[in-house]
Amino acid sequence: MNSSTKPDLSAKAAEIVDHARSLLVTGGYKSFSYADISARVNIRKASIHHHFPSKAALVETVVALYRDEARQGMARLEQQIVAPLARIRGYIDYWSNCIGDAKTAFCICAMLAYEMPTLPSEVAAQVRLHFEELSGWLEQQLQLAHSEGQLTLVLPAAAEAKSLMASVHGAMLAARALDDSAVFDGLMQVALARLTASA
Repeated sequence: MNSSTKPDLSAKAAEIVDHARSLLVTGGYKSFSYADISARVNIRKASIHHHFPSKAALVETVVALYRDEARQGMARLEQQIVAPLARIRGYIDYWSNCIGDAKTAFCICAMLAYEMPTLPSEVAAQVRLHFEELSGWLEQQLQLAHSEGQLTLVLPAAAEAKSLMASVHGAMLAARALDDSAVFDGLMQVALARLTASA
C-alpha cells in the first residue's frame, strides 16, 4: 500500500509508518526505536510522538494496515481467479515474487509472531487477527478446491490451512536463512504436490 492510499494518515505519519514497516521486516519489534525512525524521516522524536504516542501505537497501526492490505489482496485473488486452487497458487506466487526484495521478502506478522510473548497486547492482537484471517481464507479455498476435485484433504480443511500457512512462512524463513530465493519455490512445490498428489 502506497503512502498516498493509507487512510486517515497525514503524509508525514504515512512516511513514519513506511519506515517502521521496513524496520519490522528486517528485524522485528525490538530492532528499532524512535531514534531510528527520527534519523530516517528527518524529524525530531517528539514529532513522532505527536503522530504515534508510543511505539506500540505505531506498530499496531503498521500491522492494522498490513492486515487491510492482505485482505484486499485476497479479495483481488477471488475477483480475478475462478479456480480456488489457482487462488492458492496466486497467494504463494505473491510471496515468490516478493522474496527477492529485501523490503517485502518477509511477512511482518511472521516476524512479530516470534516475539508474541513480549509484544504489547494491542500489537499481539493485530498479529493474531492477521493469522486467523489468513488461515480462514486458506481454509475456504482448500475446501472449495477439494469439493471441485482439484486436491485431496488428508486432514480437515482448517488443519490443512494452518499447515499450508506454516509451510509458506517456514519457506520464507528458509529462503532468508540460506540466502536463496529458489528455496521458497522448491518448498512450495513440495507442499502443493502433497495436496494435489491423488486429486
